[in-house]
Amino acid sequence: MTAHEWRILGVHLRGLDGICTGCRAWWGRLTPYPCWQVEWATSRQARRLTATVLGGPR
Repeated sequence: MTAHEWRILGVHLRGLDGICTGCRAWWGRLTPYPCWQVEWATSRQARRLTATVLGGPR
């Protein structure tokens, strides 16, 4: 391996899911926040809480 290859491999360390943590952070900056999945999950939580408070079905 060349010095360049070693330098890249030294910086790009795999996370628990196998994706490079540095690349994940870089791609995370490109994703609009809040992401639609977070909005969906929080709206589901709000609906469930409202139904619980009002005594309706969950």
